[in-house]
Amino acid sequence: MSTIETVTPVAAPPRPAFKVNWVRLSPLLYTVGLFVIWEVGVRLSGLPHTIFPTPTRVFEAIVQYWSPIWKNSLQTLYTTVLGFIIAIVAGLGIGLFIGWSKTIYAGLYPIMVGFNAIPKVALVPILVIWFGIGTVPAVLTAFLISFFPIVVNVATGLATIEPETEDVLRALGAKKMDIMLKVGIPRSMPYFFGSLKVAITLAFVGSVVSETVASNSGLGNMMASAQSNFNVPLVFAGLLMLAVEGIAMYALMAWVEKRMTGWAHRSTMAQ
Repeated sequence: MSTIETVTPVAAPPRPAFKVNWVRLSPLLYTVGLFVIWEVGVRLSGLPHTIFPTPTRVFEAIVQYWSPIWKNSLQTLYTTVLGFIIAIVAGLGIGLFIGWSKTIYAGLYPIMVGFNAIPKVALVPILVIWFGIGTVPAVLTAFLISFFPIVVNVATGLATIEPETEDVLRALGAKKMDIMLKVGIPRSMPYFFGSLKVAITLAFVGSVVSETVASNSGLGNMMASAQSNFNVPLVFAGLLMLAVEGIAMYALMAWVEKRMTGWAHRSTMAQ
């Protein structure tokens, strides 16, 4: 006599409840919170908008002066990116040259530190004498202020190759160029791409400083003109646009770093 086995249906596992990713939302929440605190604080303090405008007045200024803000923002972005590209090329080349040998590193590194210690705003009048008022001094100032972190990081990446690694490679018949191409340059790439995030923010500083002192366009010139007219909301609008551009370019450099050197951050990416 055969028995019929009954199969008990297995219930499907419950779907996980919707989970909010607070890490991804935190930049937006903190930004909104900052603007709320700013708005409430200024209104409670009773400060006039000619001293410290509220975010609503700043956004009104952005809408009212959108055409000049957009035009000058593009000019500042152009000079910053152009100076930044020159800094990448020059910084990578100089960093590789300095990190090529310990003798070159010891000889040129103090000179680089001394040059970087010079306030770049002090160089703007010299650049104006050489190239006149306009875009060129802004591009060069952005370059001069942003290439040093790239040089330092690339040179450090090359100079910190373990001596044991070099000894093993030399024992296997590798030459100096082989060591640099196979070990030195790949090792310095995380340093290089990490320095780009610092360099791009410094490039904005250089552009704005030059535009404020010696330019007929750009956000720096626009904010200087607004300051002379006591149009403080427009000044803050320019600062806000600079912040937006800086955050966007920083995020782009962070994305490039993750794409190019993700292998160097395995432990961080796995968390």
